[in-house]
Amino acid sequence: MAKTTQQRRVEDRLWELIEPLIPSRPAPRGPGGRVLDTGCRWRDLPEQLGCGSGHTAWRRLREWQDAGVWDRLHQLVLDDLSNIDELDWTRGCIDAVSVRSKRGGRADRPQPH
Repeated sequence: MAKTTQQRRVEDRLWELIEPLIPSRPAPRGPGGRVLDTGCRWRDLPEQLGCGSGHTAWRRLREWQDAGVWDRLHQLVLDDLSNIDELDWTRGCIDAVSVRSKRGGRADRPQPH
């Protein structure tokens, strides 16, 4: 089914990066399933997204996370932006939220022998 420009949720160039990363849909496992209960209302997803039920959307998101889709997509987008000179890597930084620091990261702590 062809989508109009107004119905698209992801631009074509971004979809070209995303589509190969998404695992194929698994075979249905029968009726029912587990329910995520964290206050996130998956059942409220708009039908226009075409995700099926909220449970299906949540399960698919979890499967994609387990398959490494988001980490690989992040790297592909960074690579793509870098290749077209849209990123200035001289302005990049790493903070403690992004990278784990060994031994608390303090240089003045005594090193174990």
